[in-house]
Amino acid sequence: MDALASLLEGPRARGAFVMCSLLNPPWALRVQDEAPLTVVSLIRGTAWIVPDVPARGANAGAAAANPRQLTAGDVAIFRGPQPYTFADDPATAPQVIIHPGQITKSPEGEILCETYSLGTRQWGTDPNGSTMAITGTYESAGAASQRLLRALPPVIVLPHGDLDGRLLELLADEATKDEPAQTAVLDRLLDLVLIAALRAWFARNDAPAWYHAYSDPLVGKALRLLQHNPAHGWTVASLAEAVGVSRAALARRFTDLVGEPPMAFLTEWRLALAADLLQESDSTIESIAGKVGYGSAFALSAAFKRHFGVSPRDHRQGNSAAQLSSAG
Repeated sequence: MDALASLLEGPRARGAFVMCSLLNPPWALRVQDEAPLTVVSLIRGTAWIVPDVPARGANAGAAAANPRQLTAGDVAIFRGPQPYTFADDPATAPQVIIHPGQITKSPEGEILCETYSLGTRQWGTDPNGSTMAITGTYESAGAASQRLLRALPPVIVLPHGDLDGRLLELLADEATKDEPAQTAVLDRLLDLVLIAALRAWFARNDAPAWYHAYSDPLVGKALRLLQHNPAHGWTVASLAEAVGVSRAALARRFTDLVGEPPMAFLTEWRLALAADLLQESDSTIESIAGKVGYGSAFALSAAFKRHFGVSPRDHRQGNSAAQLSSAG
């Protein structure tokens, strides 16, 4: 398991929101759905992205960042929850506001979900619109993916040619079908587009230290051992023995390449896995504790509360995604 494979376990699509937008100018969509991750593929036409930049000071609000243009074949990735505007022109005022849950409203509050419906997963002003965009929204992201999300800028734009165009064509073709297991098909295609996009972006930009650490023969092996076997009673000494170096050498090299000591990395990984298991399964806290390397439910609960600021029980019963996103 490499860096992307392990960290994409969290944002893997499960019933993701996929929509084909068909629009004629002037048009502008104000996106404030608070989704952790969104992928937009521009199939035809042009569009502009106008991200928000959080303002500082007593009158904190939001200011517009530099607009970025998309042309056919480009892919944009948005790391939430910061809002942004997607429009035919940076000067066009938003006519539609997209709220959490993908509820679309006019600026005056009128619900527009049915008004702009053009058929199965199609939405917009004209079925033959000059602009066609496929949007895939990950409406939740696991705690295990937070390391990946923290490494991404608010907006990534990959120009036409950086990705295999066949993936985008297939996603566009499948987006409007209504066949058995179509949601599962779209989930997997969206994952493929996201993985291809992130792989291309990391190859061309300054990737975080931990991303490159997986290619190191010693640290990469240590990372995989920790991630594949979180329940094992690891110590720095036993991990060093498993990769064939001294304890001091591993601790030094691991910290240099990953940015934190081995046991700190393991603790964060174990707690992230526990957070995801709490929301994705009915397993008891005691059972989950054993799966992620804690000796008892009490030990896991204490570490979980210390790290995330909420108890495992509260995390399971409520929506603490925002807390988990900002923790650590």
